[in-house]
Amino acid sequence: MVDGKPSDFSQSVSDALCARLSQGETLRSICRDKNMPDLKTVHQWLADPDQEVFRAQYNRAEELHADFIADQIVEISDTEDNPQRARVRIEARKWKAAKLHPRAYGDKSRPGPTGDVSFTIITGVPRADD
Repeated sequence: MVDGKPSDFSQSVSDALCARLSQGETLRSICRDKNMPDLKTVHQWLADPDQEVFRAQYNRAEELHADFIADQIVEISDTEDNPQRARVRIEARKWKAAKLHPRAYGDKSRPGPTGDVSFTIITGVPRADD
């Protein structure tokens, strides 16, 4: 415990943290809770090579958080009366969702390797008249 907050890894704390994150709460707000680790501790857990299970759980929670944000975007577009306010709120959420879950919400128009396409370049193929 550091300042009354958990600092040693605990699966029950990890489960609670990831559940709250997946339901749309920000990591910063979760870490303000006296029963949750501080932000530095969570970052240490994520960097710890022995915490592969926590990293996977945390990454999945971030993906679910992005889905939550996507739902908020639809809700904002359906309910916000002020178009400028709606635009600002939606753009901020689009950016955050793309960072949390780039495969689902990232900019797909950018070229780059995807890992799912392979091809072979053949050189020196004999012509029919050779």
